[in-house]
Amino acid sequence: MSVTYEPVGGPMKLPIDTTGVTFLCALAPEPVMDFETKRQKGDLNGEPLYSVQLVLLADGGAEVISVKIVGTPAAGLVSGTPVAVVGLVATPWSMGDRSGVSFKASSIQPLTQAAGSRGITSSTTSPASASADKAA
Repeated sequence: MSVTYEPVGGPMKLPIDTTGVTFLCALAPEPVMDFETKRQKGDLNGEPLYSVQLVLLADGGAEVISVKIVGTPAAGLVSGTPVAVVGLVATPWSMGDRSGVSFKASSIQPLTQAAGSRGITSSTTSPASASADKAA
């Protein structure tokens, strides 16, 4: 006997803490296509879905993951660009004898654009040296 657990409201979505993780854009965003109709897939509101391959660097290792986003991707998402990933969520799935994890994010922005939009500038000054500079 096989028992399948399906949470109320759909599949389980697991938020991912990206603190201390570096993301690089591996490939430019590509539309997510419906296999049967050959048309671009959309979310429940009709917004287009895109997939972005990212290189995830953490704990001395690297992984390539494909992350879906809704809406038109940010300009500047090209191979090798450091990116900020906001609202990353993992969703386990299974289909027959196959299973895996899919990833979706609220947004993926080139790091320079994401930092600039929050008023953050690139700096190599550490907090300790910044404090020492203020004291001087």
